[in-house]
Amino acid sequence: MRLGFHISIAGGFSRVVPRALKNGCEVVQFFSRNPRAWTDGSLKPNEVESFRKALSQTAITPLFLHAPYLLNLASPSPELYARSITYLCEELQRAQVLGAQFVIAHVGNRLNNTEPIALERISRAIDSSFTAVDNSVQLLLENTAGQGTEVGYQFNQLQSILEQLQDKRRVGICLDIAHAFEAGYDLSTSKGLDRLLDEFDTLIGLDKLKVLHLNDSRSKSGSRVDRHWHIGEGEIGLSGFRNIVNHPALIHLPGIMETPRKTDDDDQKNMAVMRSLIN
Repeated sequence: MRLGFHISIAGGFSRVVPRALKNGCEVVQFFSRNPRAWTDGSLKPNEVESFRKALSQTAITPLFLHAPYLLNLASPSPELYARSITYLCEELQRAQVLGAQFVIAHVGNRLNNTEPIALERISRAIDSSFTAVDNSVQLLLENTAGQGTEVGYQFNQLQSILEQLQDKRRVGICLDIAHAFEAGYDLSTSKGLDRLLDEFDTLIGLDKLKVLHLNDSRSKSGSRVDRHWHIGEGEIGLSGFRNIVNHPALIHLPGIMETPRKTDDDDQKNMAVMRSLIN
């Protein structure tokens, strides 16, 4: 399993590769702009060139762009829905410019919509984005913890989104381990992991699983409260992650950590723990 982190773009894209190498990344995830504000954040050609040149001199692959948090492809608001589609289109374009093979997006919040309507709106938004941006970048839907009105915390919900798509080829799944645990899939045991994989394969197909977010959880299984934590120090625990990173159905996937971070020491500690678990 190739391991990496979500890397900050503070100071510009030229900082991403050095930060990734310092913390031992073999794969990288990053934002292309401020994830918590509706900003243009136009890509600067010199920054892109510097980033791609630095990346080409490493063995880091693949590259994942994470869409801004403000996107809500399930929104009942016409304005937010349209803006979310516009931003998703831009992220698909920006990923190609930056050399990222994948864009990861949160599934969305239904708010006052019913679940079926919300799932249909997500599918329609994705199809609209693919019609507008016809490139090779794949969109990966990230499962949620089910907090508040989030959809996408159960695999049958993700299945519904995929089944309603016109173009299913360009969509896969990013499985966030903490979110799945918090949504009720108990990944602290090997039996729980096997149950999750069986359900995923039956409803969606393991061929659609493209990357893991390797995060421990401060919240109990089934709490539907999203709280990431350091590897092995949360409710999933070391034995849970040992099962995950060595499972035959998962070992070929890249794994990205989004664990709490104050300094590089936090990332380096989590990387060391994760690598110690791989047989």
